[in-house]
Amino acid sequence: MNCGLIIPTLNAGNQFQKLLGQLATQSLQTKILIVDSQSTDGTLTCAENFGIEVLTIARQNFNHGTTRQFALEHLLKKFPLDVIIFLTQDVLLHDEQSLAKLVKIFSEDESVGLSYGRQLPHEGATNEAKFLRAFNYPPESQLRSFDDRKIFGLKTAFASNSFAAYRVEALQSVDGFPNVPLSEDMYVAAKMLMSGWKIFYAADAQVYHSHNFTAAQEFRRYVQIGKFHARESWIRETFGSAEGAGKKFVAMKLAALAKKNPLDCIGAIFRDAAKFFGYRLGRLTG
Repeated sequence: MNCGLIIPTLNAGNQFQKLLGQLATQSLQTKILIVDSQSTDGTLTCAENFGIEVLTIARQNFNHGTTRQFALEHLLKKFPLDVIIFLTQDVLLHDEQSLAKLVKIFSEDESVGLSYGRQLPHEGATNEAKFLRAFNYPPESQLRSFDDRKIFGLKTAFASNSFAAYRVEALQSVDGFPNVPLSEDMYVAAKMLMSGWKIFYAADAQVYHSHNFTAAQEFRRYVQIGKFHARESWIRETFGSAEGAGKKFVAMKLAALAKKNPLDCIGAIFRDAAKFFGYRLGRLTG
């Protein structure tokens, strides 16, 4: 298969050079495009040193949906692609087979439109961040179809563009990425499932990716998530609400943190409260 790879960037930092070095040694070689929002650090120089094409956009025009679609259309004008891979600038690849394992399912099952891989916590991740990765990215692979919404609810349409691959035919069949500020991956996943495509979670395809968010950062992020769910209400109506899964997650997380370090529960409670109120505010103002 002909594969392309797109990374949106903004001041990607020192780790970015390591990621580009890892991409150069992958067993699966791809046509790489970086779409940059006017970085002011060494991001552009780093990309140029690796001979990677950079597409620059105005920082104020960045949008998680339309920017990815713009980059994809740019790449498709130059290369005939069967699969497009998306990474974020803050991931690190687990091994030289990470990309190959991610896209392998497309040649094995023609019904799969989207594949996303397992995310492991970065070195230095908090216990809370580690639990979130373990909860969302278990060690077992999983194939999901539209009928699985009766079992998994909203989680059926879960995916992450930090490490995901799309069959170009399937992505185009649902009109590509929409004009949304975030959660463009869930939007497309839901559209694909409703159109008869399947989603594959490739647990053996792995990257390192995690965040140690503060309560303020969680609040701002969940305001945007709440707005997304308010504006795209058809997702909740079709697959179910996020609140039920959220309560289950919080209960499991606090129990796990209490076993490791009870003091971690204090900060976690503040961050969970920030998520809840941010999400509700977003839903109300969306």
